[in-house]
Amino acid sequence: MGKIGVWLIGARGSVATTAVAGAAAMRAGLAARTGCVTELPDFAGAALPGLGDLVFGGHDVVGTPLVKRADQLAAAGVLPATLPGPVTAELEAAESRLRPAPSGGGRPAVDRIVADLTEFREGLDHVVVLNVSSTEPPCAPHPAHASLAALEDALEVLPPSALYAYAAFRAGCGFVDFTPSTGARLPALDELARAAGQPYAGRDGKTGETLLRSVLAPMFAQRALNVLSWSGTNLLGGGDGATLTDPGAASSKNASKQQVLAQNLGREVDGEVHIDYVPALGDWKTAWDHVLFEGFLGTRMTLQLTWQGCDSALAAPLVLDLARLTGKACRDGVAGPVAEFGFFFKDPVGDGPHDLASQYAALREWANR
Repeated sequence: MGKIGVWLIGARGSVATTAVAGAAAMRAGLAARTGCVTELPDFAGAALPGLGDLVFGGHDVVGTPLVKRADQLAAAGVLPATLPGPVTAELEAAESRLRPAPSGGGRPAVDRIVADLTEFREGLDHVVVLNVSSTEPPCAPHPAHASLAALEDALEVLPPSALYAYAAFRAGCGFVDFTPSTGARLPALDELARAAGQPYAGRDGKTGETLLRSVLAPMFAQRALNVLSWSGTNLLGGGDGATLTDPGAASSKNASKQQVLAQNLGREVDGEVHIDYVPALGDWKTAWDHVLFEGFLGTRMTLQLTWQGCDSALAAPLVLDLARLTGKACRDGVAGPVAEFGFFFKDPVGDGPHDLASQYAALREWANR
């Protein structure tokens, strides 16, 4: 099938490190492929790139080597305690392909990213740029976002995630945004992706609370139960929790979470999501939801649920799934937004369904046709 390069933005973070170590462990037969959607029987005939076809590289602003990060994650219980040793060689190989993230923005940053991607893709068939970095605040609207011609002379107005999307398309790479940041979600960047013949997908990986919402909200709608309010509280530690103490970053995350309810219920409902940073939780997170709804004759009832999970262990297999699926999209000449990848995201691009069952059916059909 050819080699697929996976360029990770935030390559030394917990999610990226878990993905690289996990791919190495599965290739070596040291771990089951639990959590990988593309390993399900429904995708056996989809002609996807194999885990052995993925070659990892990336950018990061921190300098902690991947081997040390894997040791830290093993000590925290995110990775199996015995795993880092057997996959050290693969972690070191990926480490050799990491580069410092460019500082600043505008054309100089784009040129640096394009140069790094061009060097990386030598000997590879296609490259997918996958954003697993920290969440950005919402991007302020700007007239240059409306068209590619206007954007060319105003690249400094792009936030980092959108700058990476621009550079990815210029370098002939697909792009996936696993964060709620702007990414390729601008008309000018959609225009560029189509002109460059490159696919893109996103945004904000659906791994925990919102995954449940995408199943439960359609249930209420299909049973004609009237949801009056849906409130949530998230407790999380780690780098993601620290980032979301910033009100701007938290507003990006909350906006993508609320999209699932609005799309599946057909309207906005009362209630907010509160995010609390609890450093002692480390890479674990807890989500608590309270749903107030009306049944027959207006009888009021409630649903409460709790989700506790390891953020990196939930996200990393989806990162690998998206790398394989987007690699196939690059190989097949898909250009523009891939709506069928909405199964993985809180706020997906393109026109597709928003309930999990329909999203899965659309993904399965796309992969196998």
